[in-house]
Amino acid sequence: MQAVAPGVTEVPGADVEPAAGRRRRLAMVASKGTLDMAYPPLILATTAAAMGWEVGIFFTFYGLDILHRRRLSRLKVSPVGNPAMPPPLRGLPLKVPDILGALPGMPSVATAIMKRWMRQSNMPAVEELLEMARESGVKLFACATTMGVMGIRQEDLIDGAECAGATTFLDFASGADVTLFI
Repeated sequence: MQAVAPGVTEVPGADVEPAAGRRRRLAMVASKGTLDMAYPPLILATTAAAMGWEVGIFFTFYGLDILHRRRLSRLKVSPVGNPAMPPPLRGLPLKVPDILGALPGMPSVATAIMKRWMRQSNMPAVEELLEMARESGVKLFACATTMGVMGIRQEDLIDGAECAGATTFLDFASGADVTLFI
């Protein structure tokens, strides 16, 4: 490997295009079930699918809430432990201290603020992004093991979500050009 910058090495084959006739593949693991953590995998998935990539997201642990019919509409933002949480009014030059996030009702306030920001930015809601992902052929893998641990059944999942074991996802991910854990 060659150094390309101090402490950074070049990955052999990183600039190699996929074999002729093969689509690029993106494999992601979504392990968080909050509103702010639902957006990154869905934005990346729909973008990659729009670029013609094959995409699969493995939802595990709390990430399963993104695929859960009843929980999906109730995803919240947790201001506790989120030091980058901006203030409710964008012009204020401060961050929300963790202690304020612990106050009763703050997750609801933070969630309402984020939803407002997303609407003002013309960003689709999580439900719309999921629909776009499904329509684009994104594979939505629900971790079978975690479903058992958390008492989630196939009928609890949104349409298009596939109950799959780790081996199924690992097989999909083994052919990925890009893998991400979110």
